Amino acid sequence: MTGATTNADLHCHSTVSDGLLAPAEVVRRAQANGVDLLALTDHDELGGLAEARTQADALGLRFIDGVEISVSWGDDTTVHLVALNIDPANASLQQGLAQVRAGRDARARAMAAELDRVGIHGVYEGSLAYVGNPALVGRAHFARYIVAQGLAKDVKSVFDHWLAKGKPGYVAHVWASLEQALAWVAGAGGVAVLAHPGRFRFSGAELRRLLRHFKDLGGQGIEVVSGGHTAQQVGEFARLAREFDFLASRASDYHGAGESWTDLGKMAPLPEGLRPVWEAF
Repeated sequence: MTGATTNADLHCHSTVSDGLLAPAEVVRRAQANGVDLLALTDHDELGGLAEARTQADALGLRFIDGVEISVSWGDDTTVHLVALNIDPANASLQQGLAQVRAGRDARARAMAAELDRVGIHGVYEGSLAYVGNPALVGRAHFARYIVAQGLAKDVKSVFDHWLAKGKPGYVAHVWASLEQALAWVAGAGGVAVLAHPGRFRFSGAELRRLLRHFKDLGGQGIEVVSGGHTAQQVGEFARLAREFDFLASRASDYHGAGESWTDLGKMAPLPEGLRPVWEAF
């Protein structure tokens, strides 16, 4: 496989975080969709990697160990890094992710209290039915419960009305710092990629400042193609990848049917003239 022909999907989620499919099911769906190279990148959690790798080995699908790390940057802004080709047994990475996860339950309870004040009751308890790992209960699980109660038509509507920044159920949280996250990735032998930059509500100048800070601290790649990126954004991030000499990644950010921009492996190819991140593996 060459970089141009590899059907790589290097960012997706399972029930170990906020996906709808178990790790092995994610792998089977990816293989059925023609994916050649897959990374499972659950939020702040490594628990699905062994199951996914076992299934990938059985299917002959090349599999990369990964994780998506929640990072606080600037003034109450959350950004995400995808760590690829990591050693899941690395103690520093494991300890760092445990620290990030530790605050999730407290944040979830605070969000539920805020929603209760605006008349949406029992969300914390109700959302547990949608969580594969109770330690990782979060906004996606809340949204699924609220939809199931008939209070919104879909998960996106819940975020738009209650859970996005500035809405009644949003609670700010301090995640890992950019410095911490990149140190964990480097210590685990991985490649750090800035996830879905098109979803960040930054000005052009702010994005460039983030990219410079990310690169100065050892960041190596950017998701040029992501399930949530428009064709125009793909072109923009391809240009920035060339300017900052970043490796280029391709990813669906798949969570499950009905909750994702695109299916596993069904994204556009990387634009010409970029260095695919998988060449670093």
